[in-house]
Amino acid sequence: MNIFDNLLSNVSLFKNRDVLRHTYTPDSLPHREEQINQLAILLSPLLRGGTPSNIFIYGKTGTGKTATVSFVGRQLEEASRKAKQNVVVHHINCEIVDTAYRVLASLARRFGSHVPMTGWPTDQVYDEVKKVLEKNRARVLIVLDEIDKLVKKAEEALYSLTRINSELSNSSISLVGISNNLKFKEHLDARIISSLSEEEVVFPPYNAEQLEDILRQRAELAFNEGVLEEGVIQLCAAIGAQEHGDARRALDLLRVSAEIAEREGDTKVRVEHVKKAIRKIETDYMIETIRTLPVHSKLLLYGMSLLSDVSGKFTTGEVYCVYKKLCGKVGVDPITQRRVSDLISELDMLGIVNSVVISKGRYGRTREMRLEADSRQLREALERDYRLQSLKEVANNFRKTNLESWIWSG
Repeated sequence: MNIFDNLLSNVSLFKNRDVLRHTYTPDSLPHREEQINQLAILLSPLLRGGTPSNIFIYGKTGTGKTATVSFVGRQLEEASRKAKQNVVVHHINCEIVDTAYRVLASLARRFGSHVPMTGWPTDQVYDEVKKVLEKNRARVLIVLDEIDKLVKKAEEALYSLTRINSELSNSSISLVGISNNLKFKEHLDARIISSLSEEEVVFPPYNAEQLEDILRQRAELAFNEGVLEEGVIQLCAAIGAQEHGDARRALDLLRVSAEIAEREGDTKVRVEHVKKAIRKIETDYMIETIRTLPVHSKLLLYGMSLLSDVSGKFTTGEVYCVYKKLCGKVGVDPITQRRVSDLISELDMLGIVNSVVISKGRYGRTREMRLEADSRQLREALERDYRLQSLKEVANNFRKTNLESWIWSG
């Protein structure tokens, strides 16, 4: 007997679970009509053979930025075929495609050019992009999702894309940058800012009522009739609204609640399943986020988990002292305290750490922090990195001694 036979014979609660994933773009987007119309007006010059202004889109996670741009892009390409214009929308996730070379190579490959993802000089890839665009006479809209990641690692990619139009005759490039960080432009080079000439579109957070509408729309497509208990959608929407109006979190919560109900053999998704899903998602999110962090951020978090066990709250100075000690334990050169402050800000933005700047009077100001995650679970997740496994012994010794003597011991 095949081990999957019993599983396949069970009646599924889902009609189409992919509808509840972030990558799905529905045929209509509730409560984003204003932003859709605004983008349509800004991009309409493409349908007349013109080049629109570049656009920056801001908003917190889960406010429908990527889904809205995907929806508008799909409609734009459809309208361009009717208008006999060759408009191409090219979506790039800057967390993955994070160098100037990769950005240009992905664009060239979109038009059939066989540019390898590594190996050529960047100038050669740039010339190839110009050649294929001119050959196809294409008006290209490049969507740079999480553009702030590109700015941190490969600012020259933005510079290349903003200056390329001056070297094109039969084609053009326009940019749509999507970011959760309202201040990322502060880090841009002045020459890039001067050539962007951008428009801005801001996506406000959803409220609980709006999230309910979104969840009901998706639930009709995702589930068989009658499987959701009364109160499930309302609870998922309320939790999403607490998290700065995060539709992604609300959708994840609904999907995971149904998956838990299925595994338990229940015929309905109940409120108790949502409560179990909340605990599971919080743990999974933390572990997945930590897994992808660079080693210095991991060492900072490990030090914070130790400090959290001692006093609950801690300052930047205390974190840096413990961090330097941990670097010595694992054979990593410590970075500067200024760079550590930047990493702490990133951890704060991810929701793993909560920090506030407090005044020390004539002694200046410092940042006081506390962990938003359970310190023991945090250490267990960090110790999955083979480079940090030796720190288990450090954690044991740390609990047996006081902070100051541990920092200054040999």
